[in-house]
Amino acid sequence: MENGKLRVLIAGGGSGGHVIPALAVARELVHTYGAQVRFVGTARGLETRLVPAAGFHLDLIQVGQLNQVNLLTKLATLSKLPLGVLACRRLLRKFQPHIVFGVGGYASGPAMIAAILSGTPRVAFEPNAVPGMVNRWVGRWVQAAAVNFPDTLRYFRNGHVTGIPVRPEFFELPPRPVDAPPQLLVFGGSQGARMLNRITPQIVADLLDAVPGLTILHQSGARHLEGTEQAYLQSPELRGKWADSWKVEPFLDDMAARFGTASLVLCRSGASTMAELAAARRPSLLIPFPRAADDHQRCNAEVFVQAGAAVMIEEAELTPQRLLDELIRLLKDPEDLAAMAQKARGLAHADAAAAIAALIGQFSSKAPLPMQ
Repeated sequence: MENGKLRVLIAGGGSGGHVIPALAVARELVHTYGAQVRFVGTARGLETRLVPAAGFHLDLIQVGQLNQVNLLTKLATLSKLPLGVLACRRLLRKFQPHIVFGVGGYASGPAMIAAILSGTPRVAFEPNAVPGMVNRWVGRWVQAAAVNFPDTLRYFRNGHVTGIPVRPEFFELPPRPVDAPPQLLVFGGSQGARMLNRITPQIVADLLDAVPGLTILHQSGARHLEGTEQAYLQSPELRGKWADSWKVEPFLDDMAARFGTASLVLCRSGASTMAELAAARRPSLLIPFPRAADDHQRCNAEVFVQAGAAVMIEEAELTPQRLLDELIRLLKDPEDLAAMAQKARGLAHADAAAAIAALIGQFSSKAPLPMQ
């Protein structure tokens, strides 16, 4: 261990919404402060693949789920929680971090509790409008918190609106010309969204009929590619007249470029997706995932709707006709889409990773010096 370096333990993970911003902050800490960064997570999260691939050490602990599970599962998780905290205490003694950065998710709870018990400074990160269970627990026991939405500040001691780290390519996209041919991007996240895969093909022929020049790019998720393509091909018009106007892909690698050609994005409202929409200044029709923990996707979407950057349809109210009518209205009004785009950019934070890294440095037990 290099004693002269700032040492940061990043705790948590699970979904890309936790892991990807955490990695962006880790890179910023290394770049700006020459920090030594280590992660702690669980075997069930995306961190097992993404963190080692990014070149960072990952320790795994066992911890169960507490939110949206039955009573037996909660009791089993609570019975094992002390073991998770003890494992994190051992990790803290070994690594001796100057600060623990909790990003939410399964491993964040035991690590933040261990940090509280050992007196190690703590900074929390909350990307959603409503904090998850772990961050609600520790929100008053942190030295500072980095949040994405101003309304989230009330849950934390010493909160700062930093935004969510987003790749620079999203900010570099130019405004889309009002007279450019319309394109709809249907995006359910990296795993796809079954609801979007099921309902969108039902309306595409009518949508293409109603909006001249429209093209549609649909990310289905790898597991749902064949079924989604077959749903499109059930329509004779989509096999014939409109065969060149739509495309289904299992996964889109260069999402910034895809956002760049889209005039409207039909998607869920996870925190990372919302941050990318804002950075790319893209208007959206949002269908929040109704079973997201603490209904955070609906809360995220409401922030964009209130700002005039998006339209929301809750899944319980979604029908093929409602979706078709809303898409036609939006896609046939490029001036309104351009106005929504500008309002989306107003919700973006271009230097979120740097702001969060600075917050971690400020409240660590070691005052880090920027690299020369």
